[in-house]
Amino acid sequence: MNKVFLCQRDELAPGSLKKVPNAEVGDICVYNLEGRYYATADLCTHATASLAEGDLDDDLITCPVHWGQFHVPTGRAVTFPCERHLRTYRVIVTDREVYADVAAEAEEALADADAPLADADSPL
Repeated sequence: MNKVFLCQRDELAPGSLKKVPNAEVGDICVYNLEGRYYATADLCTHATASLAEGDLDDDLITCPVHWGQFHVPTGRAVTFPCERHLRTYRVIVTDREVYADVAAEAEEALADADAPLADADSPL
């Protein structure tokens, strides 16, 4: 396990996200989806935009550049032009703090590993 501090639990309100700089694996985006925390790579897999600057709607993050979307719990690319899935991280939550295990994928992503990539013909 390679544990990286992301934030205090009370600093990230439900429905919000933030970018956490990390020199080892690159910037991480941490999300609070109605009290459940998730962590993904911060960079969009289509364009090098920060997802922390995108729009979070329920469990989808929209890239601020070309409006491609990813499913936050699994990292799955769901809307064109994004076709490659996001790297996800297993999240560890304590009484007060949120961490990412940067050596492990999120359980939701592992369960979704065989899912097809986004449909290239889907509308923007």
